Amino acid sequence: MWQTCPVTNSQALVLFDLDGTLIDPAGSITGGIEAALREHGLPVPDPRVLQSMVGPALVTSLRNIAGVPEHLIDPVMGAYRAGYRTIGMAQSRPYPGIADCVRALRADGARVAVATQKPEWLAEELLTAQGMTGLFDSVHGAPRDERAAAALPGKKPIIAAALSEHAGRYGSAIMVGDRSHDVLGAADNGLGCVGVSWGFASPGELEEAGAIAVVDTADKLLEVLRGNL
Repeated sequence: MWQTCPVTNSQALVLFDLDGTLIDPAGSITGGIEAALREHGLPVPDPRVLQSMVGPALVTSLRNIAGVPEHLIDPVMGAYRAGYRTIGMAQSRPYPGIADCVRALRADGARVAVATQKPEWLAEELLTAQGMTGLFDSVHGAPRDERAAAALPGKKPIIAAALSEHAGRYGSAIMVGDRSHDVLGAADNGLGCVGVSWGFASPGELEEAGAIAVVDTADKLLEVLRGNL
């Protein structure tokens, strides 16, 4: 059972990444990308490479990691999104204990928001499908135009948008994520980032990026967050 232990700063703001941090896609992202590539007669990367495609903007992953030709990026994205919305979101699930962690932070008095490179409209749809919408004070993601999203400098502007939304209503802030771009985007905004090991980072990725801690369970995450706010 979660115990209430007020954070040091009751006006704290905690930003959570989505896929790989709050939500376990349960293979729906990598499987969906694989299916979309096969549908268009494109080679499928090995599982480790597919896993590395989770986190960055989809356009970026298709172009730079999977090597999809430019004229096929939009059709592949369309096929992937269609499958994800009809099947993938239902297959996904919250990681064990993470919803209770968010509730405990809110009970402590913290504000809690989502900062993801997933398109914002799709992030909101996923949270609704998982019954988690009411847990967050705001949701921030990439623009609907995914090519515009790919032009963004990583996660920096999305985190900046979350901070701007809550400006004047928090005294300290921290990011939680599962990939190096979460850590780097947080640092670009003057924030520390707690890494979670249950997501999609390769071994040592979060530590090398400068995460202030890497945790293995939601219980430990709450403990570390309370100790850094």
